[in-house]
Amino acid sequence: MNTFDKEKAIYTIATAASMIGVSVETLRLYERRGLILIEKSKGNQRLYSESDIERLECIRRAINEHKISIEGIRRMQAMIPCWEYVQCSTEQRNVCPAYNRPDAGCWTYTHRRNACKDRECKTCTVYQLSANCEKIKAAIHQRK
Repeated sequence: MNTFDKEKAIYTIATAASMIGVSVETLRLYERRGLILIEKSKGNQRLYSESDIERLECIRRAINEHKISIEGIRRMQAMIPCWEYVQCSTEQRNVCPAYNRPDAGCWTYTHRRNACKDRECKTCTVYQLSANCEKIKAAIHQRK
């Protein structure tokens, strides 16, 4: 499967839930808590890509195998130094909620006055890094 195919949103929420062994409500919870960004059809139906499924599997492993709570996952995602990946100036960082708050990934905030205001979060390197706990760890360690 090429990269383009992995990003194509083709699975309904019921199919995605079945694929990873959770309830539809669990997927909605992950979405509400900002762990995943999903696409919606013109009819407002949630659709998931193969990349989304991989991300959800990673979330499930973090919860089930590593005993990390949803809030713990959110805080891990918040530790990714997004400002370094998108080359924010110091001035932009100072007005950025993702830089100033340690409680969720940058894609969960509204960006009005910084480098991210016109970016598509789902395709951003920062969001893609957050799908894998080992990549999060590596991104944090790079800063040391």
